[in-house]
Amino acid sequence: MKKAILLVLFFLILMSCRSVKNHNEQITKLHGVADIHEDIDKAYSQLKRHHPKLYQYTSKEVLDFKFDSLKRSIDTPMDSRAFYKRLAPVVAQVKQGHISLGSANKWYTKKERKQLLKRKLEFYALDFEYLDNKLWVKNTRGKDSTLVGCEMLKINDDLVSDLITVYKTRFASDGYNNTLHDRYVGRHFSSFYYKDKGYVDSLKVAFKNKDSLFIKTFKRIQKKETSKKQDSTKIKKRIKRTSKEKKASRLAFKKKRKFNRRHGYIKKNKEYTRNFCFVGTDKSIAYMKLRSFTNGNYKRFYKGSFAKLDSAKTKNLILDLRDNGGGRIAEIDYLYSYLATKKYKFIEDSEVNSRIPFLKFLMSNTTPNTIKVLSGIVSPIIVVQNLMRTRKRNGKLYYRFRQTKIKAPKPLHFTGNIYVLINGNSFSASSLISTHLKATKRAIFVGEETGGAYNGTVAGIYKMYELPNTKLKIRMGMMQIEAPQKQYPDGYGVMPDIEILPTIIDRNLKKDPEFDWVLKDIKSRR
Repeated sequence: MKKAILLVLFFLILMSCRSVKNHNEQITKLHGVADIHEDIDKAYSQLKRHHPKLYQYTSKEVLDFKFDSLKRSIDTPMDSRAFYKRLAPVVAQVKQGHISLGSANKWYTKKERKQLLKRKLEFYALDFEYLDNKLWVKNTRGKDSTLVGCEMLKINDDLVSDLITVYKTRFASDGYNNTLHDRYVGRHFSSFYYKDKGYVDSLKVAFKNKDSLFIKTFKRIQKKETSKKQDSTKIKKRIKRTSKEKKASRLAFKKKRKFNRRHGYIKKNKEYTRNFCFVGTDKSIAYMKLRSFTNGNYKRFYKGSFAKLDSAKTKNLILDLRDNGGGRIAEIDYLYSYLATKKYKFIEDSEVNSRIPFLKFLMSNTTPNTIKVLSGIVSPIIVVQNLMRTRKRNGKLYYRFRQTKIKAPKPLHFTGNIYVLINGNSFSASSLISTHLKATKRAIFVGEETGGAYNGTVAGIYKMYELPNTKLKIRMGMMQIEAPQKQYPDGYGVMPDIEILPTIIDRNLKKDPEFDWVLKDIKSRR
């Protein structure tokens, strides 16, 4: 039995190494024109098959022309990375923010990954922000804090301004607004650069700090490892703890773990997804910063936070949705139940292109075979559930979520003044809850237009399809998620009541102009 298990493991490792080798050969070789054209047709056909609002912002005639023009323009072989740079701008013309195209990145064996993890390039520890048409270092998770506040001008032989212009063409916001482009390209500049250039061992970067120019070379270096073997002279004698101390330590650990789950701890950045505090000592103003609607036990967080607001008789709530890229529908519905003051319907039935959308999602060609087998086993249950929730109306298919039911606000719902801080990175779910608060005139919005559309977005569940020849992966939403309220013209985000655009001067002075305006407005109202 033991020999059989070892034999199976050996073959699995062999197959894994072989698949890595095959993948890397496939993405680096030159693909023939016919293969490239086939992948273009496959990408467009997948969008037409699964995306329910493909022509919402760009007409069928225009998209047909874009994809046909791309085919005609490619008349020589190219590798997968070069093809990504040609296909991504055409896919972005759909103008649906949840559609994305992944670049062709090299795969590594387990041994190679282990070695790579031992080395780091500190360039990727920098956080960027695009302000005043320039790329600035906003923060660093590395050691060189002197770079914070510097403008980045050039990477190797490429001007940063040229890179920004190109990268903006490779993704889309919802509709016609441009605020997402500036915010997103800054926040994810490192990812775009990796997609563009791949794995590099060194970078020569030109920075500007006020009037001085300087060049910094980033090299991939070994991470410092703490030795497991300690100097015997430095080993301290372990102090034996009492049972009472051990119990107190266990309780403290459990308490911290619960706190991290409730607030959604992000280990990489050492920060929390959900944050709540009072501003000032009188507790008349509360501040809730939500970085996303993804990880953690959100129900306990909101239940506890709004209980505190009710107990303190707080009159003003600042809800910060800046740089919130979205997340779970269930979470924003739950949050809104504490912000609404009357009965509401959170979303409409979702338009789909199939009666069995969840099975289509599970049976994509990128889904691991084990998941496909399990999905096949439970497929009768999935199909029945999908068919029960899907209805045809006016020639279109609609899927019904639980959030389509009319609900009443929570007993401890907040009745005071609400201020919502938004920017171009307020996308998807954060735009959806903003639509409700804006339409019901429940809040004052401060900042800039959201990157997500007021009239909804195609998301919900996603189809991830791998193109057969170039191995690029295209991701698309499969469900139109929208609030009952609408605005016209279509294709724009939630607009601020007070438009405030931060500058690099604000960042250097560590000022938050949107937050400061809210505090001044509350003070003037008093």
